Formats: sequence, structure tokens, C-alpha cells
Amino acid sequence: MPLYEYACQQCGEQSEQLITGTAQPACPQCGSTHLNRLLSIVAAPNRGTSDAGHSPPSGSCGGGCACHPHR
Repeated sequence: MPLYEYACQQCGEQSEQLITGTAQPACPQCGSTHLNRLLSIVAAPNRGTSDAGHSPPSGSCGGGCACHPHR
């Protein structure tokens, strides 16, 4: 089940919600269904690197994405 972050257009409340199937998310504060889904940061375990003796690059995303190419 995916966990999404939302911001309510009505009251501004931000929340994380587990959404199943075609369920319509609602604001836990005011009950509105007028929500904007926010961009979330995904955490993934570090599986190491194939370059022996070299550490994977690091940065704000942890270095596990395409924005930090391997050297």
C-alpha cells in the first residue's frame, strides 16, 4: 500500500495517508477531499557499490539516484 503526503486546499493541513485501491483521501483536520499530493522523498536501503574500495557518492538524496553518477 502506498503512503502519500497531501496538503489540504481548504485548511492547509499536511498529512501522510495510506491509500488502498481507488480510495479517496480526505483531510484528517477538516474532512475535505480537496487535497494536493505532495512530492515525497523515497528512502531506499544502501546496497553498496560495485566499485571495490570506493564509497557510493553522497548528497541530499543519499547518492542512490541518477543525480549523482558513479565515478
